[in-house]
Amino acid sequence: MNLARRFVKIVDTINYRIGRVVMYGIFVMVGVLLWSSISKTFFLPSLWTLEVAQFCMVAYYILGGPYSIQMGSNVRMDLFYGEWSDRRKAQIDCITVFFLITYLGIMLYGAWDSTAYSLQYNERSPTAWRPYLWPIKVTMCIGIFLMLLQAISELIKDIFKIKGVAL
Repeated sequence: MNLARRFVKIVDTINYRIGRVVMYGIFVMVGVLLWSSISKTFFLPSLWTLEVAQFCMVAYYILGGPYSIQMGSNVRMDLFYGEWSDRRKAQIDCITVFFLITYLGIMLYGAWDSTAYSLQYNERSPTAWRPYLWPIKVTMCIGIFLMLLQAISELIKDIFKIKGVAL
């Protein structure tokens, strides 16, 4: 029980802090896209702005995903769920979280394989700017891994809720 509590506390703390920092990434994207508009209007268009904005967006939603799960702001089908008691919600979440964990495990396996390939062959984007792809792939691996840890943390919280044990 103490090990589970420590795991939940550590994972929740890490994902909360990362999520709070990453949430300001929207301003980075706005800045990049604003520069893109200004440079296309008044100067020569920049080759790098579209891809940097895409990379920022990927980092934003991949690293923000665990925070979103932790805050309960992920999308749910509220037709029935909203009317259930907290204990019933925890019981259903204990079942459905296994689908999420399976999905994230498969995603992590694919992301890890893709990252290894990218590092081994110095994979670059096929665009005119041609940035290396490994930094965003490493970011994806980290984000998916953190989301997997957060899903396990939510499972532990739901099990405690079902048993009526305080976390």
